[in-house]
Amino acid sequence: MTKVLFLQGPPSSFWRQLADAFEAQGIGTKRVNFSFGDLLYWRKGGAINYRGTLRAWPRYLTELIRREGITDILYYADRLPYHRLAARVGRKLGVRCYAVEFGYLRPDWITLERDGMGRFSHFPNDPEHIRRIAAKVEAPDMVPHYAHTFNQEATNEVVYNLASYFGRPLFPFYKSDKYYDPLLDYLSWLPRMTRRRHRLPENFFSDDSPSTYLLALQLQSDYQIRGNSPYRHLSQMLDQVIQSFARYAPDRSRLLVKQHPLDNDLEAWSKVVMETAAKYRVRDRVVFIEEGELGGILKRSAGVVVVNSTTGIQSLRANVPTITLGAAVYDISGLTHQGGIDSFWRHPEPIDKNLLADFISALAGAIQIKGNFYHPEGRRLAAETIAARVMGQLVNEPDAYVAVPPRLAWKRLPVPQERRHPITGLLPTSIDLPGKEMLVGPSEPALSTIRVGEVSDRLSGKFR
Repeated sequence: MTKVLFLQGPPSSFWRQLADAFEAQGIGTKRVNFSFGDLLYWRKGGAINYRGTLRAWPRYLTELIRREGITDILYYADRLPYHRLAARVGRKLGVRCYAVEFGYLRPDWITLERDGMGRFSHFPNDPEHIRRIAAKVEAPDMVPHYAHTFNQEATNEVVYNLASYFGRPLFPFYKSDKYYDPLLDYLSWLPRMTRRRHRLPENFFSDDSPSTYLLALQLQSDYQIRGNSPYRHLSQMLDQVIQSFARYAPDRSRLLVKQHPLDNDLEAWSKVVMETAAKYRVRDRVVFIEEGELGGILKRSAGVVVVNSTTGIQSLRANVPTITLGAAVYDISGLTHQGGIDSFWRHPEPIDKNLLADFISALAGAIQIKGNFYHPEGRRLAAETIAARVMGQLVNEPDAYVAVPPRLAWKRLPVPQERRHPITGLLPTSIDLPGKEMLVGPSEPALSTIRVGEVSDRLSGKFR
């Protein structure tokens, strides 16, 4: 008999609503809370407050699975510390595990994959395999129906993270996955509210403007970087890309570097980008912006460089040549440039539009759920669909599960170099790298140990 265990979920009422959808079908559920934020958003029965250490978690979970007869585990984001260990325990005991996240096909899709995502995704990357899947599924509805606002997402994130932060006395051994101390993270937004943002210059795109390549930055704190890319820090990626651009891009071309809209600016990307451009003598050809309408930029771009952002899917759909530098579910021969960054500038590989249509159909049909964590109707539809797929063992179906994750081997691996954080002066304490599940860094304090009283001193010399 099916019984579902919920681990950490999105900062929304969705997890609770999903459990209700299972229970409405007679399926038993259990929940483990690891922090006060988890407890706050669950607010229903069937929960266990785990107050043990991360080290003791696998043994505790093994006993819980056997005692409760757990058959399936659901977790939000597969690289979170407790979820990585849960996946190992699940494989050992024959328990089915499912990763849930914001959808690859945004804005109103949710990802549901067996076992893992990103580098650990079992979704095929062979074009012929993808075409076979597409022939078996219906064409997806790509019209957005369940939009949510930035404030909805941001408010829930802040409430969850601050609840977990201040609720530590109730969960003293909770191991947070956060790259930055939450208070430092949120306080860093205050200076951004009072200064002028870097925007796209007027008349940047004109009839006679030179070719422009877009480099879309991601969040340093994102597990897509920490767990699904070969970079220890995004400054390494910037150095690699700008150096290649200086050497191999057409002489009059430009590189437009766009900051992620949710970036807290603690990394001082504008300074890093322009210093790196000066280092390679292309400062006059590199432009940094914090804000800009992505759709309009894509229409005027000669190519797009990403690590593994979903911006890559948007650029492919806009028929713009795209290269990925990390593990991305859409990094497939016939879609993205496979020849390396140096050849991309002058000889980008074209996009096979038929393969792209098949890829989107296969992706939507096998590992995407129509819905939204923050929209009432989107939550209801997604909860019902996920419950039905899990109960029917239809996740990654039809035929969209490759036994060995096909993206484990890095295609383009730069040599990681240590880089101290520009504000804290500290080194990262941990990072996922190929061949190692966890590499422990130097024995320095983690970023989350910075005292709040130090924040003003750390920020005063940095913000413009």
